[in-house]
Amino acid sequence: MENQLSQTQLTQIVAEVERLSNLRQSQLDSAEVQQILQELNLPPELLNEALIQLQRREALAQQQRRNRWIAGGLAAAAAGAIAITGFYIQQNRQAIARVSMQQNRLTSVQDDGGNLTVISRQNNPEIFYRVTLKDAPIGKKLSLSCDWIDPSGQIVKQNRYQTREIDKSIWNTQCRYQIGTAAATGNWQVKMLLENRAIGTKSFQVK
Repeated sequence: MENQLSQTQLTQIVAEVERLSNLRQSQLDSAEVQQILQELNLPPELLNEALIQLQRREALAQQQRRNRWIAGGLAAAAAGAIAITGFYIQQNRQAIARVSMQQNRLTSVQDDGGNLTVISRQNNPEIFYRVTLKDAPIGKKLSLSCDWIDPSGQIVKQNRYQTREIDKSIWNTQCRYQIGTAAATGNWQVKMLLENRAIGTKSFQVK
């Protein structure tokens, strides 16, 4: 041998040769196996079929182990996806919970900056409930609704709508209702809700 070996390499080679020798000694050829079967009064002609069945069992065991690894990986991925989804849902809920009303006014079609407190029903007026929100979640769309409540406490009109995508934390929105000549006179109320949470209420009188 031209190449010189270190003591470490020699030790490794000796160990490998010993392992291969032990492996060769532990393996039996077909003739030896048949002889053992005859000594055990077992039919040697079933040797090939027994080998096939053994290979099938080993292949099945490998497939089952592989399936368990795949199932474990899928379960871990699903758990991760659920955790991420739950995190984003929680974040979204917290963002929605921070939204509140900064200002609210009741106006006619032409907004003069004032606030109506008394409405005459004679001319079928259309009135607007204008609300300024604060801490609106940028990049989200809000689901809002308005309940128009008559003096008896009955909701006579309900507006449901979704804002366009929020691009600033201070956000103006509005809903409207037309007071008919047959509308009940007395004290009315309009209430704005964000996903069923009341965020603004305004009272007014209809004459």
